[in-house]
Amino acid sequence: MTNFALLQTNIAFCDPEANFKRVRELFAQAMAKDPRPDVVVLPEDWSAGFSDEMFRHMEDFVEPENGPSVTVLRELARQYQVWVVGGSIPELEGDKIYNTSYVFDPEGRCVARHRKMHLFDIDVPGGMCFRESDTLSPGSDITLFDTPWGKMGLCICFDLRFEELCRLMALEGARVLLAPAAFNMTTGPAHWELLLRQRAVDNQCFTVGAAPARDEAASYVAWGHSLVCDPWGTVLHQCGSGPEVVVTDLDLSRVDAVR
Repeated sequence: MTNFALLQTNIAFCDPEANFKRVRELFAQAMAKDPRPDVVVLPEDWSAGFSDEMFRHMEDFVEPENGPSVTVLRELARQYQVWVVGGSIPELEGDKIYNTSYVFDPEGRCVARHRKMHLFDIDVPGGMCFRESDTLSPGSDITLFDTPWGKMGLCICFDLRFEELCRLMALEGARVLLAPAAFNMTTGPAHWELLLRQRAVDNQCFTVGAAPARDEAASYVAWGHSLVCDPWGTVLHQCGSGPEVVVTDLDLSRVDAVR
């Protein structure tokens, strides 16, 4: 069994220091649980929050490769001897900004970096209008990493909609597909559970989606409902809309049985 902790955290928008403090507290809560997690997964844009204000003032929140958010995640991985899938942060390289997820092993080594490939450009009549590509650049790499339990694939939020990306990860050996995300009140109720279950059944693998807790007062209201799904399409756990720390056991032999 491999134990995955999902940190569905309340995010203080545009306040990284408050979010660092909160994430440290949630790690301590997760590590006190029985069973103790082997892997901890954070949501998209956990350090500053996915919001209109953050995008308008992106220059205040972008970080180089070894910036403060990465430092916090590396230290937590090393402190608790746990794998960390670090949600995502706005990463600066040269004159480009990426929506980037880092993965750390229990020694604090960075073993993977995924830059969101499919940027969130959406205009739903009567619903959500957002253009991530006005600020961010797309990544171009398919991201997998090795663990003691087998290969895992990593995508970010809107990437999950593109079945070809998930299929390529599965064909390269991924037994778990990880998706830090921040679906909203338009796309979340319509497609969040559907997509995670669909990708699990498409590829006969586990899917793990980590989302922020809902803040009704925010300019961008997240759906929440972090979710773990098995290769048969069965939902093993789904959070509600509020803050939650949950540890779910994944029996990865289930992948072989279903296939």
